[in-house]
Amino acid sequence: MLTAVHSHDTRLHEPKGEVWVGVEIAGTEVPERVDALERALVAAGATMIRANAGDRSDLHRVHDPAMVEFLATAFHRWAESGYPTDPGQGRVVPYAFPLRQMTSGRPPHRPASIGAETGMWAMDTMTLIGRGSWEAIEAAAFCALTAADLLERRPVYALCRPPGHHAGRDFYGGSCYLNNAALAAQRLRDRGAGTVAVIDVDAHHGNGTQEIFYERADIRYGSVHVDPGEGWFPHFVGYADEVGAGPGKRANLNLPMAPGTGDDGWVAGVDRLVDFAAGSDAVVVSLGVDAAAGDPESPLEITADGYRQAGEVVAGLGVPTVIVQEGGYDLDTLGDLVVSFLTGLTQRS
Repeated sequence: MLTAVHSHDTRLHEPKGEVWVGVEIAGTEVPERVDALERALVAAGATMIRANAGDRSDLHRVHDPAMVEFLATAFHRWAESGYPTDPGQGRVVPYAFPLRQMTSGRPPHRPASIGAETGMWAMDTMTLIGRGSWEAIEAAAFCALTAADLLERRPVYALCRPPGHHAGRDFYGGSCYLNNAALAAQRLRDRGAGTVAVIDVDAHHGNGTQEIFYERADIRYGSVHVDPGEGWFPHFVGYADEVGAGPGKRANLNLPMAPGTGDDGWVAGVDRLVDFAAGSDAVVVSLGVDAAAGDPESPLEITADGYRQAGEVVAGLGVPTVIVQEGGYDLDTLGDLVVSFLTGLTQRS
């Protein structure tokens, strides 16, 4: 079938839920996602390869080194500050955010308290950091980088968990910490690909990937996702009028879809993304399957056959392709949906 890159350490992130509109709720981005994906990949005949250990400087190709350092040390600093006992919060979570209006547009001073500093980097309260989170975050990034390094003619899949497409150069959120797809795309550029396209089929707009490449023409970004104008995350971005800026003008394409769109309209959107990506030397697919009917985050009602068709459409580009795992939270269907996309992709490749 194809090569799949994985790491046992991606299971170490245990956020223990989310804080949503001030309420602690059960989370869906759980370690068991890795188990479900690995079982399905092995059953489908994928060749499983362990991710190579990388260097932290590899992460700086896409992310602000200060944010990388924050993520790497946040839990230890949080624990040292006593928050797990007073007030009893065992996960790193922000409570204050330095809006630009607060500082009249000036860069904020770095606060002494990690409870406050977290708000300099986090864009929401849903994306918590626990004891093993950094090890999993880093392992997911190295899965994506290893997949890019292995890429030749046949597609390579990176089993990344936690996902990444909501993380920007200097912010994290949406259950994402480092942008695995962006790291893979940059790695492909660094290895000689003249132009790389990122095709994002997750249910939600990859605002982080868009932000990272918004002013670049060498890495295009296109996304089909549920319309944020209908009240869906990430709310503030992901609209059709966001087309890139400066050298990246017209190198960004957003295709917002109405809730309940279904296979036909969604696959047609993927086809438009493929047209947009034509002429690229390599492709990175942000593969979220949370648009599927039955997923707890599902707004678009896509079926397994829809994902298979989407894989076939992407395969039509005929260029080397890295697939990076993003969302997908129904543990009973997650693996089969991913395999459906990969089957469509590899049968045409």
